[in-house]
Amino acid sequence: MGMDLSLTWLSILGGLAMGLGAVFVFIYAVKNDYFQDLENVKYQVFWSDMGETNESSIERGTHHHVARYRRDRQRCRAQGSS
Repeated sequence: MGMDLSLTWLSILGGLAMGLGAVFVFIYAVKNDYFQDLENVKYQVFWSDMGETNESSIERGTHHHVARYRRDRQRCRAQGSS
């Protein structure tokens, strides 16, 4: 029974240590402006995927989606700069 109790406390202390570590990482990220512009990161990932479109999508007739996404991208950039 004594061993079970010490493992419980060890688990509790380990959980608290990980929780405090997460809090400190979050505070560090906030103070160093890691959360400054989350929208830009989202569009960087999206447009890097769109850059991988190849000629086969044009042959399949899905190229009109690319044009629509490019228009939306320009619109989003215009709204972000105003």
